[in-house]
Amino acid sequence: MKIWLDGGLQDIESARVSVLDHGLTVGDGIFETVKAVDGRPFALTRHLDRLTRSARGLGLPDPDLDEVRRACAAVLEANPMPLGRLRITYTGGHGPLGSDRGEHGTTLVVALGETGRRPDSTAVITVPWTRNERGALTGLKTTSYAENVVALARARERGASEALFANTVGQLCEGTGSNVFVVLDGEIHTPPVASGCLAGITRALAVEWTGARETDLPLDVLGRADEVFLTSTLRDVQAVHRVDDRELPGAPGPVTAKAMRIFEERSGDDLDP
Repeated sequence: MKIWLDGGLQDIESARVSVLDHGLTVGDGIFETVKAVDGRPFALTRHLDRLTRSARGLGLPDPDLDEVRRACAAVLEANPMPLGRLRITYTGGHGPLGSDRGEHGTTLVVALGETGRRPDSTAVITVPWTRNERGALTGLKTTSYAENVVALARARERGASEALFANTVGQLCEGTGSNVFVVLDGEIHTPPVASGCLAGITRALAVEWTGARETDLPLDVLGRADEVFLTSTLRDVQAVHRVDDRELPGAPGPVTAKAMRIFEERSGDDLDP
């Protein structure tokens, strides 16, 4: 396995990042996960635009997107696989043990891992913790992911693949690594970015391609929605057949099935929409 680290390809066994890297010591970093099909990345331009937005939101220098593109191409060429998770990580670099940043420059890592196609439907749970829609990191895709690790572990314990959060005012927000959509009376709705959710790349495409509405939704909408589905880079559009103890028989329902079909067709027609 070859990865890109600070300017070139390296063997994964010998690649090293400093133990004082700010991404490790204080979570001072950002990342993107990009789907790669037969060595070709999907929606890379949108992902790189968001990488830059996250860097600016965290106060990091803008990443060199030409280098990031070269890194992605080199890693994909060096590690052929049918379906991969391309991970771009960009951190504050070598720094002091506290929250202050150092003067050594940033760290860029691009790696690729093989993955499989997700099932057509899945189970989710809700968790008692909230997303802070007014926090300093709201809307940024940062490496400060421990909150998601805890919530996802609880989901796994309960036979689910995702955990869903409300925000601080009780509105439906997002999953640990996904956006959530509900179907009400035949119409598709998803929480607006103002709810505190990440502006997901797949979310944006699903809204554009299906005509979904961005709507403030109470968390308890999950108890009465006709259909529920998730979107993310590696899920694409995935139906939900159980929310906590509520079964949604027949998932994917007709509206979700149509959304899944539309996304598959449109994404297949254009690799960089």
